[in-house]
Amino acid sequence: MQPVEQKILSRIYGRGRGWAFTKIDFVAEFSEANIHQALSGLTRAGTIRRVCHGVYDYPRYSELLSQALSPDIDQVAQALARKFNWRIQPSGDTALNLLGLSTQVPGKWLYLSDGPNRQYAIAQQILAFRQSVLKDTGFKLRESGLLVQAIKALGKEHLDSSVIEVLRQWLPSTLRVRVLRDTRVATGWIYEAIKQICEEDS
Repeated sequence: MQPVEQKILSRIYGRGRGWAFTKIDFVAEFSEANIHQALSGLTRAGTIRRVCHGVYDYPRYSELLSQALSPDIDQVAQALARKFNWRIQPSGDTALNLLGLSTQVPGKWLYLSDGPNRQYAIAQQILAFRQSVLKDTGFKLRESGLLVQAIKALGKEHLDSSVIEVLRQWLPSTLRVRVLRDTRVATGWIYEAIKQICEEDS
């Protein structure tokens, strides 16, 4: 294995299984030619796989099924966002799924974006980006946007104490003060819900 290939592989291993990436994730350290050669070699060896044009992942593996699992669509979305320098935000049902509030696997994963409308076929699923007003994508923290989109998708009437508790368990306590500050621009009732989620456990 070439030294550059070994270095790139150690970066990939460091991120863990499920991580999706493009050559952009390595251009600060290596030349494009070396990156291309390394990614091609690692793909041929079966260490990584190509999930769509220009995007690869280090596949998660199921011991039970003795096979690689489908790509992590959220990781692929983030890899594409880094590649094109977009800001993205999981929309409604996608946010619910990522937060564990929906057990249905969506056939279409929709992300709001400050980039153009785009659509990708990943395994048997569709990953779509929809251009949206910056208010929906302008949070500094990824967790802030996820919460806002999930709460909006649920609707006021479905926001009960059990949902608040699930979201409170999901949001690390170390981030709560920052999320509160970050989401002040959110609609009134959504911000009230976030305040409940961020309350310290009594």
